[in-house]
Amino acid sequence: MGIASSPPVARAVQVVGEVSQRLRPVLDPVLGPVRKYSEQAGGPVRRYGEYVLGIVTALGILITIWAALIYAPTDITGNDQRIVYFHVPIAWVTFLAFFIVFCASIAYLIENRLAARTAGEIHRRRAAGWDRLAWSTAEVGVVFTTLTLITGSLWGKADWGVWWVWDARLTTTLILWFIYVGYLILRSYMGRSATGARTAAVVGIIGFVDVPIVYESVNWWNTIHPSQFVLEGNLPPPMLLTLMIALCTITLLFVFLLIQAYKLRSLTDATEELRAIVESEEEAKLDQYRDFESYSASGRN
Repeated sequence: MGIASSPPVARAVQVVGEVSQRLRPVLDPVLGPVRKYSEQAGGPVRRYGEYVLGIVTALGILITIWAALIYAPTDITGNDQRIVYFHVPIAWVTFLAFFIVFCASIAYLIENRLAARTAGEIHRRRAAGWDRLAWSTAEVGVVFTTLTLITGSLWGKADWGVWWVWDARLTTTLILWFIYVGYLILRSYMGRSATGARTAAVVGIIGFVDVPIVYESVNWWNTIHPSQFVLEGNLPPPMLLTLMIALCTITLLFVFLLIQAYKLRSLTDATEELRAIVESEEEAKLDQYRDFESYSASGRN
């Protein structure tokens, strides 16, 4: 007798089939959007496009390391200046990340207001999508802000002789880090509630005000941080080419990580919705059981 035809296995298969049939009405409202997303975002074009993006990013990282350590010439400060090929692109991506949080937060508030006025499912889904994008981008942005501070400290130690000074550029960047760490703490504390999403959107919009302050700090105050030497055109061609390669590579890395963070956030939201539906169904069944017990007890009396 085969294993599949043995009574215990056959019974298990039957039980699994019955459970899946009973859960289908509960799971379809949640898994429907996830399935639709998988069919769209997980299609061949997008799936292989994501693979290509990952491969191109990995190759770009290797080329960037070679160009920064070997191809680019050394200036009068020695090899310590080579960290600029990583520090500047990472800082650029930090600004880009929080600009996306800024735009996504505005879009969320608009769509959420439209959903409240029209009670439209389309606006509600769009609002949820913008909220996920803002949350995911903030997570990735905090990582790059942390790397900005770390690489800046390494550069400062080599150039200034200290790990940290309360310079205008460094201080405003640290404030930016605190703002968006606070954003993530707020999201974690308030969860997926509508109030939490609205509050976080306001924080994401107001927090972006610090980005132009960080950028213009070297012009507004007397700082020891270098000025925008890239825009001033003071770099030799090999150095400029290396910096542009690093800029493209770090941007691709940011896009790749953002895609992964957004997908993870989407799955997390779907899981929480599924848990809420299952708990609601269980509570409803428990209430029915209690009502039946009360009715039976009253009938016996």
